[in-house]
Amino acid sequence: MHYPHVVQQADVRRRYGTEIHMPEPGSKLGLAQAAACGIIPISGLRHPPSGDMSGWYVWSGDYSEDSEFFQPLHVSHAVSDEMVFAHYLALPPGWRFLIGADGYEDVWYDASLLATESL
Repeated sequence: MHYPHVVQQADVRRRYGTEIHMPEPGSKLGLAQAAACGIIPISGLRHPPSGDMSGWYVWSGDYSEDSEFFQPLHVSHAVSDEMVFAHYLALPPGWRFLIGADGYEDVWYDASLLATESL
């Protein structure tokens, strides 16, 4: 799979001291419609990959437990469509990000995301 955001992904890795952990080719992420439209703020978190899911869930605004909140999207489409969050997708499981207005960015590790028994 070709990732056009390799430079930005490498920059994220350097700034936060992580390894690049690309999602598997053909894997999917859970994407809320507002995030697909680029509505700020955008939040994302990565659980361990499972089946054909990369572990990524990305949304805008308030999180919802509604079963229809996230729609599956192939990671390759998120990257090829140059969605604003694409260069964070190489972060390993256990990482979160928040993108806000005026270039605001927060990226942090959350070990609770690695607990797979709740998935």
